[in-house]
Amino acid sequence: MTAGRFITLEGIEGAGKSTVARFVRDRLRANGVRVLMTREPGGTPLAERVRQIVLDRGDEHMTPQAETLLMFAARSVHLDNLIRPALARGDWVVCDRFTDATRAYQGGGRGVSAQWIEHLAREIHGDLSPDCTLLLDLPVSVGLERAKVRAGDAAADRFESEREPFFERVRAAYLGLAQAEPDRIRLIDAGAPLADVERQVISVLKKALQVTVPE
Repeated sequence: MTAGRFITLEGIEGAGKSTVARFVRDRLRANGVRVLMTREPGGTPLAERVRQIVLDRGDEHMTPQAETLLMFAARSVHLDNLIRPALARGDWVVCDRFTDATRAYQGGGRGVSAQWIEHLAREIHGDLSPDCTLLLDLPVSVGLERAKVRAGDAAADRFESEREPFFERVRAAYLGLAQAEPDRIRLIDAGAPLADVERQVISVLKKALQVTVPE
């Protein structure tokens, strides 16, 4: 049995990851590929419970280090129960965020040690890395305005409540990752109209994964 492929999507708030993830899933399925779509933190019942702990602002202070450990705890559960079995079956996995998000949000945004994050990454999934990462990039001000419209009157979670300088650091960290790994992390102009974003995504998938993707 041929092993599956692992595609991740990254970007700041309002970049359109969920929309693009559904687009990728639908286009791959139209080409006869078995696709599982998931997200981080979360993806399984237990990992989703950890997600709620991470996102809930609550009354207690959470250190950046505790936040990072929770992210990797959820990721370990997610990998063991969902992602690895799916890939072993030959399914393709499309995941909204993965370890690059920890590098960008906890590393770039919170200032957590990059060396420590990489140590945790090696321990949790040292033998597994995404085959292709779509980094949906757009100016922070545009992303936050989109996120505000999307959220409406809903209460902001731990990350949504952060201010613009935090997301500027996150975006800079993402762009640094893309510069360091251009073969894996493919930059998508998420500020473009949706049809243009979809065309960029199709082009990247064809080149990076050597797969036929219906227009």
